[in-house]
Amino acid sequence: MPLQSHLDNKALEELEKKYDSALHTRDNGPILTKVVYWATIAYALYHFWTAGFGTPVDYVHMGIHLAGLYFFIFLAFPFLKSDRALTNTPGKFLSFGNVPLLDWVIMILAMMGSLYLWFSWRGFEFLGFQVSEQALRQGNPAGPDIFFGTIIILTVLEIARRTIGIVLPLIILVFIGYALLGPYIPIQILKHPGVDWRQFVNNMYFPFEGIFGVTLWVVSTVVFHFVLFGVVAQRMGLGQFFVDNAMILAGRYTGGPAKVSVVSSAFFGTISGSSIANTVSTGSLTIPNMKKLGYPGHFAGGVEAAASAGGQITPPIMGAASFLMAEYLEVPYTTIVIAAIVPALMHYIGVMSIVHFTAKRLGLEAYPKDQIPQFVQVWREGWFTVLPLIGLLVVLFSGYSPNMAAFIGISLCVVVGFCAIDKPLSLAVPLALLGFIFWKASPYSGEGFSPTMAGVLGALTLLGCLHRNERQSFKDLFDSCHVGVQYALAVGAASAAVGIVVGVINTTGVGFRLGFMVTNGAADMAASLAPLLDWTSLEVFGQASIQQFLSLVLIAIACILMGAGLPTTALYIMLVAVAQPALAQLGVPALATHMFVLYYGVISEITPPVCASAYAAAGIAGANPFRTGVSAFTLGLGKLMVPMVFVYAPTMLIVLPEYFTLVSFLQVTLTCALGVFAIATAVSGYFMAPLNGLWRVLMAIGGLMLVAPSLGSDLAAILVIAPVLFQQVSSQRNLQAATQ
Repeated sequence: MPLQSHLDNKALEELEKKYDSALHTRDNGPILTKVVYWATIAYALYHFWTAGFGTPVDYVHMGIHLAGLYFFIFLAFPFLKSDRALTNTPGKFLSFGNVPLLDWVIMILAMMGSLYLWFSWRGFEFLGFQVSEQALRQGNPAGPDIFFGTIIILTVLEIARRTIGIVLPLIILVFIGYALLGPYIPIQILKHPGVDWRQFVNNMYFPFEGIFGVTLWVVSTVVFHFVLFGVVAQRMGLGQFFVDNAMILAGRYTGGPAKVSVVSSAFFGTISGSSIANTVSTGSLTIPNMKKLGYPGHFAGGVEAAASAGGQITPPIMGAASFLMAEYLEVPYTTIVIAAIVPALMHYIGVMSIVHFTAKRLGLEAYPKDQIPQFVQVWREGWFTVLPLIGLLVVLFSGYSPNMAAFIGISLCVVVGFCAIDKPLSLAVPLALLGFIFWKASPYSGEGFSPTMAGVLGALTLLGCLHRNERQSFKDLFDSCHVGVQYALAVGAASAAVGIVVGVINTTGVGFRLGFMVTNGAADMAASLAPLLDWTSLEVFGQASIQQFLSLVLIAIACILMGAGLPTTALYIMLVAVAQPALAQLGVPALATHMFVLYYGVISEITPPVCASAYAAAGIAGANPFRTGVSAFTLGLGKLMVPMVFVYAPTMLIVLPEYFTLVSFLQVTLTCALGVFAIATAVSGYFMAPLNGLWRVLMAIGGLMLVAPSLGSDLAAILVIAPVLFQQVSSQRNLQAATQ
């Protein structure tokens, strides 16, 4: 039988709102709520249309996207999130739809500022006031440019504060202060000539350095579409299909409920880049069953949080930062997807191994056979839900843009989930999609689909509308669009605000300055430590090696600490600006550096005391949030070590030909997997029999040696682990003899 949640959709929405600050919105009353609802659908349709039929010129498209963010955020998010502000009570002074007059005024001015570049790009004349075309104003902004630019700078900070909290705006204010007060910085290496406010607005407001730069562009052209795809695909039934298949694959083994949680979260991570959404969606199904079969509440919640945190690093649909990474590195997104496969696999091996050995130690059984769904039944009832994902992957890996892949994926979701032969009007959708596919295959569309591609997508479309299973209503589709826009608001606000950071880094070169400070600090520490290790005569303990290791550790610590209050996207952008120049000096490939920062940024989501995914899981489990966070962090130890491996051995990332050979790849990957496995036994305190004291320490040390990408450390690990294996075999025999 399929696994069912003990919470209804309303309860799940409330739980997600509780732990995701980006969903804490005010009640706008019946009239304004409907206006906002239909506006979100129009906003989603605009982005959907531009993904398939072409995006307007960048400053127009980003202006429309940012104007929409202002509209939704200022109407939905109050200045302070108090119960009074969120509740729509009659008689509030100067407010309409529970929105104060001041918010209306700021929203309108901000929307005007976001669209102003569109209307003023070629210049204009109004009431005798003349503004020249933008190319002539670049570097010498006019009065309206300064006015609207100032409004945009202040309001992007405000929408970021309202959606994700105060930490990011405060950090951005530090960057703004640094840009303006450069000559007065007391640290010599950080001093710079500085810019005045006029030049600062010019750099931040005009494309393509600051707010209307790469971060907002990537979010408005790619990330938004994949967020929408994930929501629509889940509403169509793909999430339940993943959970049912996870039950079939893992439910019959020791610790079945926890393994189902890991596998279903891994599946769900392929369509969702949100850890909290992943936690709530799959955790509502798996956590109660884990508790029912004997798992402690904090451990059950920790399993779900740790597994769900892998969503941002699980291909093919990763978090927003991965799309930015492709843009920064100027490589196809599929390159990032392929590079992420093995590191993501290591994360799930670590979580699954700890789950398995903990279940062994606690004596927890598998799911009863009558609760495991039948393979034939699950696939007969749900095979069609994978068609959109197949279509998306076919387009993505055929070399087309990610937004075209998302367009096809969303279109197939609509066909599969909402259109049927017995609903004649709904057949307009698959017919329109078929028309689009074959138009793209014609010579009239320019660089379109190949005949093979058109045939595959056409077949998927026909299969999608011919299956006999129940369809959702179009009201459900509209609700999905509404929820998708809600999910995208926080990442949109963060991307606009963090554009200021990018602009300051480009204007002042602070990234290189900070990177130099990191490598210099690491070099000083290495110079102090190297004499203490001279006796080893090993290259790994040489000063250069120690400096590289300490640089990595410093950047990793910064990622984890700053990640406590920042969204992963903002954290990635800021720290990669420091890590890239610092690690490039030490010979680390750019892709490995970017992946390193991304992975440690994601780790912060399960690192106490601020770990929203773990707190959401604790809410479902009814467990202590901090203990749940500690459990999640412990379960995610694999993700903590793997970034170090692919920095020292980039062969793990597959896509770097100058480092990749099949032999080195297999050696590094297999020993890393064995090391993660060994560390899992030490963490859980069980292997073939209970592990205690010294044996756990030896297993942990041996595991770390195996993880280190070196043949010498692998051989040393065998010597360390061998006594533990002997002890475990002996203990297992004694236990078997005692039970006979």
